[in-house]
Amino acid sequence: MKWLLMLALSAAMVSANAQDKAAPKAAPAASKDAAAPAKDAAKAPAAQPLDLNSATQEELEALPTVGKVKAGKIIAARPFKGKDELKTKKILTEAEYNKVKDLVIAKQK
Repeated sequence: MKWLLMLALSAAMVSANAQDKAAPKAAPAASKDAAAPAKDAAKAPAAQPLDLNSATQEELEALPTVGKVKAGKIIAARPFKGKDELKTKKILTEAEYNKVKDLVIAKQK
């Protein structure tokens, strides 16, 4: 009985996959100009790294692996001479640092 149920589930999955492949993909109806702002918005964080010395709590919390507590630790540890101080001051682990290092800078005044 159990094998019959497995066979039925298997057949249903194969049927669903066949239908997905047979269905034509709809082309996006948006114009070229409408897609441009979305593309620019996706590039914005990479073009403007976040300054560790002036970023707000909310901006820091938006970084990957940085939540409310770590954002508070970053603010308390200011000023930063370099972004690698996130590791040396033991605010972020090596793995966490690797996720944010390309998104932040430490500007000097």
